[in-house]
Amino acid sequence: MAIPKAAKMPALIYGTAWKKERSRDLVRQALLAGFRGVDTAAQPKHYREDLVGLGITDAIKEGGIKRNEIYIQTKFTSTNGQDPTNLPYNPDSSITEQVNASVASSLKNLGSSRPTASEPAYIDCLLLHSPFPTPKQTQEAWRAMESHVPHSVRTLGISNVYHPPALTALYNFAIVKPVVLQNRFYRETGYDSAIRALCAEKDITYQSFWTLTANPHLLKSKVVHSVAQGAGVSLPVALYGLVLGMGRVSVLDGTTNAERMVEDIGGVQKVQAWQTTEPDMWAEARDAFTAALCTTARVV
Repeated sequence: MAIPKAAKMPALIYGTAWKKERSRDLVRQALLAGFRGVDTAAQPKHYREDLVGLGITDAIKEGGIKRNEIYIQTKFTSTNGQDPTNLPYNPDSSITEQVNASVASSLKNLGSSRPTASEPAYIDCLLLHSPFPTPKQTQEAWRAMESHVPHSVRTLGISNVYHPPALTALYNFAIVKPVVLQNRFYRETGYDSAIRALCAEKDITYQSFWTLTANPHLLKSKVVHSVAQGAGVSLPVALYGLVLGMGRVSVLDGTTNAERMVEDIGGVQKVQAWQTTEPDMWAEARDAFTAALCTTARVV
């Protein structure tokens, strides 16, 4: 039987970091509000992946949503990013064994969302949360992740890579190529201009997080105000729309406000419609936004 492809990655993905005991209800709310992507991690220090899985199940039951309509993304996190007292694997085991145990834990946590008990659980995308200290260790982890594709994991990605040579090295090594790069979007890295260009070249989706938190100066900018006014959306939604407008980009949105969830989903659609109806205004805004990123960028 043919293995179904991963769900389509949506423009906005609901981020579940630091939601703790609220994770189940917030994920449920987000999906019922219209989100169709969820980001989590097998990292109990910052995520409650088990509650994320239950929240997805609640939304499927309550909202009539199908599992294959939801893009579910999780991560393998090395011991460097874990609470040593609460890990999803044995820290004394090999990296390969750690990856396998982490994936098994994620499948268990997220498996309650599968359509029937007889159908195997799966993850749409598994990310390596950060590269290891050495290339050899990173490569071992990647090979272990590849072993789960395409049966229990459909696609692979990586996060927290800010230098193009590092991404190029991984891409060249990989048999299963990364399709996602998830990075903090902020001026200290020059807004990842070079690595975003590399992603476009390699057909990798750039996934932005900290988009609002790290960029209050952009929220105050003239271009964000102009898009907000033109499209009839809030300033945060206007910024999301401009980031998405850079091309082959998705954005993590971790709002805990139910009204904002609805506003963000509907607002991004309004910005996209405005791009079509006012192409000249959109082109001007897009160019101004690119210029604003270059002006405020501060690479360290």
